[in-house]
Amino acid sequence: MNWSEWSAAALMLPGSALLLIAGLGLLRFPHFYSRLHAAGVIDTLAAGLFLGGLAFLFGPTLGTLKLALIFLFLLFTSPTACHALANAAWTSGLREPAQPGEPPSSPN
Repeated sequence: MNWSEWSAAALMLPGSALLLIAGLGLLRFPHFYSRLHAAGVIDTLAAGLFLGGLAFLFGPTLGTLKLALIFLFLLFTSPTACHALANAAWTSGLREPAQPGEPPSSPN
């Protein structure tokens, strides 16, 4: 393996681990807002690490420029989408449970 493959592995392995952690958070966290937090926060960082690793593999090519544009798109749209989802849930009446173990309030 050359230096670019090692650099790509150094970025892609933590990115993959973060995506796995986000997936576990989606499955294990108790209610909507904590699941949304797990997905929204980790998603941007993990995608950045993963796309950075791919950029090391591609080298200075047009593909790297496209990866950078994809990262910029994700950097702006992922937090915005999470905010829009949380705002829609809050507006529709979904609230966190007052006590641990209590079922969340239903919007209807």
